[in-house]
Amino acid sequence: MMKRFHDARDWFFEKRFGLFVHWGLYAIKGWHEQEIWRWPVSREDYGRYLAQFHPHRFDPDAWLDAARAAGMEYVVFTTKHCDGFCNWDSKYTDFKITNTPYGRDVLRLLSEACRKQGMPLCLYYSIPDMHHPGYPHAGRPYEFAQPQPGDSPGLEAYLDYVRAQMRELLTQYGPIHGWWWDANVMKHRDESFHDLIRELQPAAVINPRGFGAGDFRTPERDWDNAINADEAFAGPTEACQSVGLYSWGWKEDEDHYSDFHLRHSIAKVLAKGGNYLLNVGPRADGTFAPDDAARLRRIGKWLKPVREAFDGTVPASGLSDNRHVLLTRRGETVYVILHKPPTTDAVRLRPIGVLPDEAVLLNDGSPVECVVNRLPGYGPLVDAEPVLRLRGLPVNAMAGQVLAVRLRFSPAAAATLPTGHQGTDGEREFAADAYA
Repeated sequence: MMKRFHDARDWFFEKRFGLFVHWGLYAIKGWHEQEIWRWPVSREDYGRYLAQFHPHRFDPDAWLDAARAAGMEYVVFTTKHCDGFCNWDSKYTDFKITNTPYGRDVLRLLSEACRKQGMPLCLYYSIPDMHHPGYPHAGRPYEFAQPQPGDSPGLEAYLDYVRAQMRELLTQYGPIHGWWWDANVMKHRDESFHDLIRELQPAAVINPRGFGAGDFRTPERDWDNAINADEAFAGPTEACQSVGLYSWGWKEDEDHYSDFHLRHSIAKVLAKGGNYLLNVGPRADGTFAPDDAARLRRIGKWLKPVREAFDGTVPASGLSDNRHVLLTRRGETVYVILHKPPTTDAVRLRPIGVLPDEAVLLNDGSPVECVVNRLPGYGPLVDAEPVLRLRGLPVNAMAGQVLAVRLRFSPAAAATLPTGHQGTDGEREFAADAYA
């Protein structure tokens, strides 16, 4: 995979599918991770969850096993969401995991498991904090309408709290590979926060939702049209999605995305050169729901045989004008990914006009019929020259799967392939301030 940072952060371009974990006191009610803000709930009533949270079945190795079953290669963990509850033993607040009946530092347990299993760990940190008395509430999202009785709001004092907690997280839990800010609704800017991360954890990539320019884009769910419109991402991108429609934390009556939707979403992002971060919210006892664990296994079963189309390749959809498929390339090998539900059992790759030496459906290893000929048609389907066509794809027998085909060309044939934007290093080099 291409290197774009040219330093220790380049792990991000090799480990491209990650597990997002939203977990905290909000798992008790099982409604939404922003329960305190969305319901809303008073600070006092929400604080009573502290005495109820006892994730006695929490096993970080089980989380990582579930991630690996899906083909995931890194973890992003919520250390603190907008409720202000801290999933580590912070000395700067009493609103933390070690003051629950469980009493143990779950971040320490998770970081040790990640270190043991060689799984990069990244940390999520919410900027709004609905528990801290110094946070300057002003009725923006993830805030109270105004400071609460007894609060002493002050931006600089609150930012000192953030810095102090950052130092704890960046110095006491081993290697940290990423920092995932969220919800800078204050719009405060201060690059010194990123300087601190880079000083203490130089391998950490930083997202752009914090106090300064980050290292990569974070399009969420399917809200950013560029996810669909772009043939290839112009810079480092990590799309994030949850297995459920409404919540990122555990939701007891969640409506879940279909495997079909998730597979197509993952394939689309990976083929365009991005990373994909898929979220599961553990239950209050610390376990993944059986349905969620099974969903991850099904994703992994699909991804494993087609993964070579994404790993170590560059986006190459410029080789063809067919916008119903995405192409990636590694040298003389081109991969065709049916990231959209197919409408026929064939793929036409105009203007490619040469046969590959080999065509294989990665999903099951079967050969794919290839022909080069001129086709009748109408409108844009009229071809003046013969074009490459992949025929007889098992779109019915494998309905619900995302098909991927490997085309291996001879050196002479590869030299005749059309030119176009194919995600070369020079074309896709990233400037760190591109997403300020």
